[in-house]
Amino acid sequence: MLLVILYKMEKFVVFGEYCKDAIIKRKQFRENHLNRLKNLKDRDILITLGPTKCNKYLFGIFNAIDENQLKEIIEGDIYWKE
Repeated sequence: MLLVILYKMEKFVVFGEYCKDAIIKRKQFRENHLNRLKNLKDRDILITLGPTKCNKYLFGIFNAIDENQLKEIIEGDIYWKE
């Protein structure tokens, strides 16, 4: 028996500002971060995420069931934790 559960996913746009010296601080965590993003993309949760041209801000588009799930996704990232 195959059970398929479908959830209605909403698109969320995320815009934020990096902390001071973010490029330097995140270097040691980059591989973990990129692997997680690839996993989220493979699962159709992440549409796009990255810095703006000036590297001061980030922009992203995610699929999520609701804001709580989006918050869990963002706060589960190593960059957020460290």
